[in-house]
Amino acid sequence: MPTVLRLAGYRFHFYSHEPNEPPHVHVDKGGCSLKVWLVPVAMAKNIGFRPHEISAIINMVRQHQPNLLEAWHGYFGSDR
Repeated sequence: MPTVLRLAGYRFHFYSHEPNEPPHVHVDKGGCSLKVWLVPVAMAKNIGFRPHEISAIINMVRQHQPNLLEAWHGYFGSDR
């Protein structure tokens, strides 16, 4: 489960084995978790975050999207 970014107390990471999924990142903080698609940036699943937190996380993902995509393709391979 590689961590690719830590920002404002949030941990952005990938799970090592998620077959047949488009590029995405998991974001965790304080027992809450959000799954965010990277292309286009959009929430996939939320467990516990409030709407204002979701908006803030989505904005962070947008700001760091190029680096997160690069990390995704570097980890999983560019064919996914």
